[in-house]
Amino acid sequence: MVFTPSPMLLKLLYTRGSLHNTPEGVAFSIKNRLDTVRITRIDHVQIDGVKIGVEQIALDLGEGDVRPATTFNADSAGFTLPVGQAATFHLATEHLKEGIHTVQVQFAADPFGDLTVEVEDAIAQQQENKNRIPRQDQDDYSDAAIQARQRFAEEFSGQEFKHLKHYSFDAHDLQGNCEHFTGVAQIPVGLAGPLRVNGEHADGDFLIPMATTEGTLVASYNRGIQLLNLCGGAKCTVIGDAMQRAPVFVFDDARGARDFGRWVEENIDQIRPEAESTSRVAKLQYIDTYLSNKFAFLRFNYSTGDAAGQNMVGRATFAACSWILENYKGVPIRHFYLESNFATDKKASQINVMRTRGKRVVAEAVIKRDILQQRMRVTPEQLAYHGQVSNVGAFLSGANNNGAHSANGITALFIATGQDVANVSESSAGVLYSEITPEGDLYISITIPSLIVATHGGGTGLATQNECLRMLGCVGRGTVNKFAEIVAGVVLAGELSLGAAISSSDWVSSHEQYGRNR
Repeated sequence: MVFTPSPMLLKLLYTRGSLHNTPEGVAFSIKNRLDTVRITRIDHVQIDGVKIGVEQIALDLGEGDVRPATTFNADSAGFTLPVGQAATFHLATEHLKEGIHTVQVQFAADPFGDLTVEVEDAIAQQQENKNRIPRQDQDDYSDAAIQARQRFAEEFSGQEFKHLKHYSFDAHDLQGNCEHFTGVAQIPVGLAGPLRVNGEHADGDFLIPMATTEGTLVASYNRGIQLLNLCGGAKCTVIGDAMQRAPVFVFDDARGARDFGRWVEENIDQIRPEAESTSRVAKLQYIDTYLSNKFAFLRFNYSTGDAAGQNMVGRATFAACSWILENYKGVPIRHFYLESNFATDKKASQINVMRTRGKRVVAEAVIKRDILQQRMRVTPEQLAYHGQVSNVGAFLSGANNNGAHSANGITALFIATGQDVANVSESSAGVLYSEITPEGDLYISITIPSLIVATHGGGTGLATQNECLRMLGCVGRGTVNKFAEIVAGVVLAGELSLGAAISSSDWVSSHEQYGRNR
């Protein structure tokens, strides 16, 4: 199924700021942000109302592929423009003066048909940057390009870099993961465990790779893992799965926004296939509508398979909103933004604690009274009471977590396994609960409401990151929930270890003994 791009969304194809004069004339760029298409015809370009014919247009598709527009217009063969790729239009025309100019491009694309992009852009004076980081258009991951940046960094800083420059993989594997690649930051990886996880997806003993430079972190988690193992392991359960994109639609008044929200609810069955047409994996579960002032915030919720899915759901929501903009016949939509900050991407938020972002997963265990006292030198009553006091501190501070340090274990695992580390801002949220059982043991559990993890895509396929995922047995289709359960079990181990260390006053002495590096 193919979605119909609306004029409002077509404006987003144009790369603002790309308009500039060249020795041969004028150039600008259009980037495909919709869906993989075949450009079958270029009709014309207009700048400030002056029509520039197809015989004056050439397209640069990158990697030295520059074609006169007439060559593919002649037989309608066209060219494929994948999502994310840009095409630079070169126009044989007079130079433009500095200031604002209107640009209109008329062309045809399969499967969309005739399309027109019309925007404003500006010609601004360009200041020469004498200290520009070297790059190569043809192959920026070649040895020559990388070595040029290494020399530049050394000359610019007046320092010699012996370790930064050494790595053991083909730099071309980094395309899509790192730009201006110059070298690697080697982060120590320690092992904890094996951890016994009693999950629906992760069931067994798992060796835990933790990338960190913080002394005592691996030792602390290992201590908590040993405690869990002696009590049968951590019971882990994925209880929710949703990834969001949250566009906003702007109206003249609140009534218009309210009526639009009702229309979206009534037409979910038409919106869903438009969103899912962009991916074989993304599935639109539901749309939440939140109204404020004259704004309608739509929170699209998807399942995304083994990928974290932020880019996937962005593309799907883009398609859905294009259909909405084209088909809503109510009062005028004055503005539209694909992301309103309501998905709170890379930010901790209460809505993600309540509604789930990524995986919602619970880890729980019953810690035997005698084992807790023997291993951690605390009683269940001490830890439970300490938790009550800590709840007050977390409440007063406005923290997104009433536990001790879930971000420590999550970050160490994220770095080791190629996750998007910025997602720790959301993933570190946690709800810790404990109670004394009738037998006098300690029941403890933690809910991680917005754990954003992946076993496919992003950095998970890179050399050392993929090796760490393989260590966990989390490579291949259908392993993301397994990974989520393992992460939750590790977090619970860390809460037990640090909580007990603080309660028994071992915390400072342990850091002094094992974590000193000064």
